[in-house]
Amino acid sequence: MPASRAARGWLPAAAAVFAAGWGANQFTPLSVVYRTQAHWPPVPVAAMFTTYLLGLLPGLLLGGPAADRFGRRRAVRPALVLTAVASALLAAAPVSRAFVYVSRLGTGIAAGIVLTAGTKWLLELSARAGRPDAGGRRATYATGGGFAAGALTAGALTAWLPQPMVLPCLLHCLLALLVCGATGRVPETAPVPAAAPVRPRLAGLYRAVVRNPRFLWVVLPASPAVFGAATVAYVVLPPLVADRVPGYEPVFSGLVTALTLATGIAVQPLAARLDHARSARATLVGMITVIAGLLVGACAVHDGSVGLVLGAAVLLGAGYGLTLASGLREIERLAPPKALRSTAFLHQGATYSGFLTPLLLAVTTGAWAASYPVLLAGLAALGLLCLAVTARHSRRSLP
Repeated sequence: MPASRAARGWLPAAAAVFAAGWGANQFTPLSVVYRTQAHWPPVPVAAMFTTYLLGLLPGLLLGGPAADRFGRRRAVRPALVLTAVASALLAAAPVSRAFVYVSRLGTGIAAGIVLTAGTKWLLELSARAGRPDAGGRRATYATGGGFAAGALTAGALTAWLPQPMVLPCLLHCLLALLVCGATGRVPETAPVPAAAPVRPRLAGLYRAVVRNPRFLWVVLPASPAVFGAATVAYVVLPPLVADRVPGYEPVFSGLVTALTLATGIAVQPLAARLDHARSARATLVGMITVIAGLLVGACAVHDGSVGLVLGAAVLLGAGYGLTLASGLREIERLAPPKALRSTAFLHQGATYSGFLTPLLLAVTTGAWAASYPVLLAGLAALGLLCLAVTARHSRRSLP
């Protein structure tokens, strides 16, 4: 394959990852519309958000093997069609709430496939074009940019244009189909059909990583904080102060989402500088930052302060980025080279458990009549307990 074609091909591959991230996060400001304009109860809306996770994990699990077996292009393009169909279903939300659940499930599956297969494709295209060092950055920026752009654009459209529950979804549907067309001529970087992938030996993986004390007592306690911090920032907090920004609720939600994710990307170089093989200081700093963000968020909800919500978003976004990057570095040191990909998936599964946080908070506040400031302070206390466990074992079982 000529290097010039690979050089041209990385842009559509990056656009595919961008479009998947866009579709995944356009729901955040839409959920504000469902709650403030359609008056849907908070628990079903939180359940709709969490349904994405039920699709994401199988998508992540299947995306890599599908890309290896059938090729990157054959894995990514159907997933782009799926995310377009899912957005079309989401546009039918005014007809039935059931469409939202189905849409979120399809969006999660498509995002999981594209974020794995598309990232592989982007890395390999960058390497074949003579820029192997650029592949990781391109994947990070495409993913984060898609998440942020989806939330910001959906927030603006829902605030200032008619049909707020329909137009953002149709725009993403069109985007995904256009990107799908653009990827049709992108060079393939894997043999088609490829040899059947070798399945990791689960017993060896279990012995090498899962039973490792460092995984159990350093990596695992911090893992739920990754997306727990992010979802508290942009799913839980904005609706709780929505009455302070009348008429701009979806825009504010999109802004908080973009601020959280942009901060998470910006601090990852700091995680690399803090990281040290003889301690877990990057993880500890990340956990401390998450705890601080939860406490500021509790104060923001108690006072109804928009400014404090923005401050909490910065802290929680920084905690999200630090805990994610530091956890991945710990996994890289713990896992045998042949088991690294499968071990990274185990870590992903643990981090994605944080997506359950908005649903758990909504159910708890309804069942126990507990206020959100109390629940957020309780999460911070739980974070302190996890921090103590991680700190105690931070210099033990060193790789």
